[in-house]
Amino acid sequence: MKNSRVSREERVAGCLFGLAFGDALGAPTEFLTVAEIVSRWPPIGPGELAGHPARVTDDTQMALALGEALAEAVVRRDLSPGTVESLIRSAFVGWLNSPDNNRAPGMTCLRACEALETGKPWPEATVKGSKGCGANMRVAAVGLLDTKAHGVSEAERAALAQFQAALTHGHPTALAASDLTAFTVARLAAGVEPPSLLKVVRDYAVSQRTVYHADWLGDLWRRPGVESPEEFIARGWEECLKALDRLEAALSSPDYDADPCLATGAGWVAEEALATGLLCFLHYPDEPLNALRRAAVTSGDSDSIACLTGAFAGAHLGAGRWPHEWVRRIEYSERLVMLAGELSKGATEAGSG
Repeated sequence: MKNSRVSREERVAGCLFGLAFGDALGAPTEFLTVAEIVSRWPPIGPGELAGHPARVTDDTQMALALGEALAEAVVRRDLSPGTVESLIRSAFVGWLNSPDNNRAPGMTCLRACEALETGKPWPEATVKGSKGCGANMRVAAVGLLDTKAHGVSEAERAALAQFQAALTHGHPTALAASDLTAFTVARLAAGVEPPSLLKVVRDYAVSQRTVYHADWLGDLWRRPGVESPEEFIARGWEECLKALDRLEAALSSPDYDADPCLATGAGWVAEEALATGLLCFLHYPDEPLNALRRAAVTSGDSDSIACLTGAFAGAHLGAGRWPHEWVRRIEYSERLVMLAGELSKGATEAGSG
């Protein structure tokens, strides 16, 4: 199905709401086996959001915090490292202290944000050995920055994606997977069709294998046993490429009934969350509700997997393919609408970047 008539504004809103819908649908199934999920939500797992509002997790909360910080930087017309760092730090600390931060947030994000709150420089605050999916489940807004409307180059968008990850997760795979997630969102929002997506994503990963964004990342690369920044970041891209290998194998012999986690990983770490989220989306590229259900019926980090699946599906299909009732009932609906509007200001039709 071609989606050339879907406007960029629709794709931006579709992506942001999609990640929230996936988060809410997958939250109750996290930590359950597939058999347990199907038993509790017969016959094939949850297909409807629960509650009014339908509650999300820290995945959507942090995605909003990051997106709102970036929107403020866009308003200021200042996407420099110093300004972006200050805005994201403030947003993450705000999330840390929010009374809504009671959704079993990840320990890495908590530890790093607590350190950021004390005023520590971010290279000291980050958890250097963590590549948890908390870094890339929140990155969609970076991928929604438009090269023309927001004056952000491809290289700057890549640096932003990695930098926001580095504030909490210092492992090279967390950086690379966040970059690759944002790139995937950007390409879908620009109109790339699903049949060609995996090749586009893989080619990008290969092209970035030794690109280290020193202006943003500074000396983060310095670790025992690491000889250069290029060696450091290459380790992350190599793990992402291995995850894409598993994704390609799964797509070449699709099993729509099997737990996607068996093919591409449980999603607790960044590269697996990306690969499994992509697998669920690419199984049902034009059936967003089936894609979300498949992502929620998984044995791993179901809310983060479904969050990414929803972001990809929404960027591809636009907001019009989500149920209107879900838009009304999802938690933080007003903030999602406002952020979508901020990220769409000045954006041209689909295909602009």
